[in-house]
Amino acid sequence: MEGLTEKPLTGHLKPDGEALDISEYEGYGGYEGLRKALRMGHSEIQKEVKEANLRGRGGAGFNTGLKWSFVPMGKDAPRPKYLVANADEMEPGTFKDRFLLERNPHLIIEGMIIASFAIEAETAFVFLRWEYTLAAKRMRRAIAEAYERGYLGRNMLGSGFNLDLRVHVSAGRYICGEETALLNALEGRRAVPRSKPPFPQTSGLWGRPTVVNNVETLSNVPHIITGGAEWYRKLSRSGDGGTKLFGVSGRVKRPGLWELPMGTTAREILEEHAGGMADGFSFRCLIPGGASTEFICEEGLDVKMDFDSVQKAGSRLGTGTMIVLDHTVCPIAALHNLERFFAEESCGWCTPCREGLPWVARLLGAIEDGEGEPGDIETLREHTRSLWVGKTYCALAPGAMEPLKSGLAIFREDFERHIREKGCPSKRERG
Repeated sequence: MEGLTEKPLTGHLKPDGEALDISEYEGYGGYEGLRKALRMGHSEIQKEVKEANLRGRGGAGFNTGLKWSFVPMGKDAPRPKYLVANADEMEPGTFKDRFLLERNPHLIIEGMIIASFAIEAETAFVFLRWEYTLAAKRMRRAIAEAYERGYLGRNMLGSGFNLDLRVHVSAGRYICGEETALLNALEGRRAVPRSKPPFPQTSGLWGRPTVVNNVETLSNVPHIITGGAEWYRKLSRSGDGGTKLFGVSGRVKRPGLWELPMGTTAREILEEHAGGMADGFSFRCLIPGGASTEFICEEGLDVKMDFDSVQKAGSRLGTGTMIVLDHTVCPIAALHNLERFFAEESCGWCTPCREGLPWVARLLGAIEDGEGEPGDIETLREHTRSLWVGKTYCALAPGAMEPLKSGLAIFREDFERHIREKGCPSKRERG
């Protein structure tokens, strides 16, 4: 079938940057996955996606089909049920979902319809970051086209299934990347995480069964249904199924985004696809999956970019979008910038995060400005322990500690020199 390609997410995109309209999308086999899904049983769809080993592309890496299977099914299940596409995308250095929303909106819509059918949800939302104005425009236009063709609404394609799909433009905060905080925001309440359990699959939006999936995750679903789990797994170079959108930002020759097999090495992405470092700049390290992941240095570049391999290398795949630091970047300044962001984006719900992150940001700023003291390094190390997993209400603060924890180990000499020389040597050398 023409819709099957080694690059299911990007293989049919238009070179001029415009979005595929519904006729162009259908011409490449679009909505055939939906037609096939409507002839399948709900559990059969869930099983196919589970066996494809599609893992959540928002960063958590949880098996998508398994996540769906936790939703109560059948005539006695609580109703209504909801599906939410998390399109908030506020992880620094990450821009993959925006690319899909703007360029291939019907793929996301088809994935959402199939996912909704699989869990018997009759209402779905695209929870969209407010700055993504072009994405909002193109998604709304594509949704209107889908309604006109009978892919949305009542009794879609004569199947008896009903689905209402809406775009919700969020006021937006980083914490909305946490699915229960997102649900609170969608309900019109303060965006703070909820206690788990219960999990959203049993008690989510307005207390009803809800699945929250990332945009890239949902975009893979139509091709899994069309091509099958075995075909999808074979696209990968590792145990994780499929392809992945990998991005690179920083002083490289070709910053950008590429769809590559899951398990492609960090070195190949950096050197072949991003073209290596820009002329006059040398590589120092990178953050592999957005701001809340640990640094990887030269010796770690041959790691396969999949969930398990990157974890074994001491970091996380996260969103798969690398931030590259070159030799001119002061690592203390980079960490200060990251931690200041996390401090500002804390929802303030729990004390360790609300008080600890601003303290970390101020301490890094003092070290950078020449006001650091010898004991500051150990104070920062203590914060990486006190703000770690299990010590805070959600994963925001532990995520903020990941780059700091690795940075304190890798750049120890830089920290000591900043404190000893009362300021940033890089600034002084640049005059």
